[in-house]
This record gives sequence, C-alpha cells and structure tokens, in this order.
Amino acid sequence: MRSSGVKKLLPWIGGFLIGVVAVVAVVGLTAWYAVLREVPQRFDSQEEAFKYGSIGNEANEGFPYLIWLVLPRMFPEYLPRPGGYEVFGLIYEPGHVDPVGMSKKTIGFERIGINCAICHSGTYRTDPQQPPTLVPTAPSSRLDVQSYFFFFFTCAADPRFTADNILAAIKEVTALNPLEEALYRYVIIPQTREALLKQRERFAWSASRPPWGRGRIDPFNPVKFHQLEIGYADDTSIGNSDMEPLWNMARKQGFGLHWDGLNDSVTEVIQTGALGDGATNDSLPVGSLRQLEAWISNVQPPTYPYPINQELVARGEPIYQRLCASCHAFGGARTGTVIPLAEIGTDRHRVDMWTQQAADRYNAYSAGYPFQFRRFVKQEGYASVSLDGIWLRAPYLHNGSVPTLEDLLEPAARRPTVFYRGYDVYDRDRTGFISQGPDAEREGMRYDTTVEANGNQGHEGEAYGTNLSPDEKRALIEFLKTQ
Repeated sequence: MRSSGVKKLLPWIGGFLIGVVAVVAVVGLTAWYAVLREVPQRFDSQEEAFKYGSIGNEANEGFPYLIWLVLPRMFPEYLPRPGGYEVFGLIYEPGHVDPVGMSKKTIGFERIGINCAICHSGTYRTDPQQPPTLVPTAPSSRLDVQSYFFFFFTCAADPRFTADNILAAIKEVTALNPLEEALYRYVIIPQTREALLKQRERFAWSASRPPWGRGRIDPFNPVKFHQLEIGYADDTSIGNSDMEPLWNMARKQGFGLHWDGLNDSVTEVIQTGALGDGATNDSLPVGSLRQLEAWISNVQPPTYPYPINQELVARGEPIYQRLCASCHAFGGARTGTVIPLAEIGTDRHRVDMWTQQAADRYNAYSAGYPFQFRRFVKQEGYASVSLDGIWLRAPYLHNGSVPTLEDLLEPAARRPTVFYRGYDVYDRDRTGFISQGPDAEREGMRYDTTVEANGNQGHEGEAYGTNLSPDEKRALIEFLKTQ
C-alpha cells in the first residue's frame, strides 16, 4: 500500500518540480531581460561611434535614460539658466536626440553614459547668429562637466526626487508597461537616488577647490581618490586643466601625453580614460577602443576659417623656426618632451597633483587582465605640445589662463587678469574666442587669474616671444594660423 501511494505521488511531484523550474526560468529570464540583456550598438562610421558609442561604463555608472531625460523638466531651477542639458555646454547635432559625447545603450533598460567625445568635441562660430560648427576630437571650450554632475547630485537631494514624481514625468514622454513601471518604482528610481547621493559624498572634496568651469576638468584627482583609493583627507592638490585635442595622434606616438606627460602611450591613455569615466576592468571594450585609437590617429585639425595673409606668414615662419619649432614643431628636438617647471615657469598646481604613488598604483591596476599599464610616470614639468590646430585650442597654457595667442605673447603682467571663457564665437581680431563683453559674460564663466591654480604666469621672456616687436608678433601669429 505504501509503495503504491508513492507511485501515485511521483507523477504529481515530477509535474510540480517541472512547474517550479519553469516558473524560476521564466522569472530569471524576465529579470535578465529587464536588467541585464545587452543590445549591441550599431554605427555607420567610426566618427559616429566616437561621438555616440560606448566606452563600457553604462552598466557600472550609466544613468537610467528616462530619468536622465526628465530631470531638467522636473528641476529647472537647478540649471545655470533656462534650457536643457545644452546649458552645460553639451553639443546637440541636428537630427540627434541626445548630445555628442553621450552613449545610449540598452543593458536591460536604456542607460546613458559619457564617452571621450564629451570633453573632446568642440564648436566654433564665426558669427553669433551662425549655427555652431562641430569639430570632433577638438577640445571642448564650452563644457562645464562639474556643474553637469552637480546638477544630478542636487536633484537627488531634493525631496521631490520620488518614484511618484519621476514616473509622472516619464509618462509625459513615453508609456511604460506594468513590468517596466514596477521596475522603475521599486528598483531603478530608488537605486538611482541612492547612487547619486553616494556620488555626492565621494565628490565632496571638490567643493574645497576652485571650480573647474567651462572647458576645464580635474581629470586625475577623481582617479587618485576613488579608483586608485589614495586617501585625500590631507591632500589639497588642484588638478584643474584645459581639455586637449585628440586629432593627429599618429604623429604624437611617444609624446608625453596629458599636460604633464604622465604617460606616453596613446593606447594606455585611451584605456585609462575609459576606466576613469566609469568602465571597469571587466567591461572595458578593448577592441572598440583600439578602433577608436586607429581613427583618431589620422583625424586632422580643421583649417583656420578666415583668409590668411600669406605675406605675413612668410615673415612669421623664420620667427617660428627660431623661437618655437624646437619645442612645438613635429620633429623638434624637445617636442613632446617634458619641460622642467623651473624653466617654463607656469602655474605648478597641475604638476603637484600627480604623485609617484598614483603612477605606481595605475601601473599595477591592470594586473591579471589582458591589457597592461606600464607607462605611468611622475614628471616635474609640462609637456611641450605640438601646435597643430592651435587656432582652435584657446584659451592657452595648461590651465586655460590666457585667452588668446596675442595675450600669450605678452608678459604675464600685461595678460588679462579677468576674462570669460566658454563662449564659442571666434574673435577674428585676436586669435581665440571672444572673452569680454555681455555675450561672453552671459554664456561663459568668469575666469580670475588671481584664484589659486588659475595663475597665468610663465612662458615669457626672450625665448618665448614676449620680447618681440608688435610687427614680429603679428607675423608669428599669422604663421601659427596655418598649423
């Protein structure tokens, strides 16, 4: 009797177990689809991939796209002025919903993260009424990345950052099915708020430093303090520096890269840049980054957009060869090397920010992975950069403290003490962007060279052209426009 009963129960138990497995499988598949399913991106060109492609940070630090989309509408009072994300200097191309330098990718749900182009795509206008001309791989002169991040921190701290309010805002732009709504209500929105508040705590140190401002970033203090886990309680270093171009990189192999020449490998700089922007050792898309490196190797800087006086160019070239070429021409004896701080005399804060400990830790960071970092060093000066596309790289010096080339050829005492940076209308009379007047004040940031780490001293004296006559300076600058 007992054996017969067990036999009768076996089919029921088997069916029940099959049902349980099926339910678990459905739940697991649903969870994978909603949270982990990764959809590959597709682009028609490598330039499009540079502007909108992933560098592997969406899973770790990507922003839920729908929340990102509605926050400026929910919290307009936290924006610098009326508008959307463009008020932070993000660039929107015609025909694109999202800005250059942002990668939208589906990993379970749509997420958006930054990529290299957010800092390395610039614009210029030859007239205030002209649409901006986009130059991929140019340094951004408009982006205020610190204010962009702090906008999110402020939103997350607002008591109105709730599931009810955010879902109501999302439903104004798109419909959610019941599963999506539950996922946003109980998981995505609460976790996003928690993550932003933690990020606010992590970046609290930056409030004790001068603001980065438009066209500048402190790229390595966040790496030191967070990624490399070097404590910052007693570290008052300031790394604020201008964004740099990524064009013509094939000719810069072996150059000291970043402003202080802390690494001379383009491959390592690209990979660590992605890690610094939120990718992880496991998510780093090494193959895609290799393709990006191949592309930027051959991108050329744009030509100067105005007529050039060739007679002046001919007069300026020998001055350039005498004073500038050894440090700034491709093939120059010191081009791409690090010039000692005692010699160049510029503001030292950026040099002091990077430490030997940080270099050692970064070289050990990739241990156990198929990519390796070996080229990080501590330097005591600034790299002598090539001058390709120099007309579009204003303001000048590593911290962007000198608005035009004309100002750079003046002794520091005669350079502007206060100007406005972040306005992309070009100043044809002076080689740089318009940096004074109501338009520059409205769209730019006030730059005060008396603020710590904003100093505009250095790169002056007979060897640097500040003793040239006005006619010689004019000829030299006309030649530099051809570079």
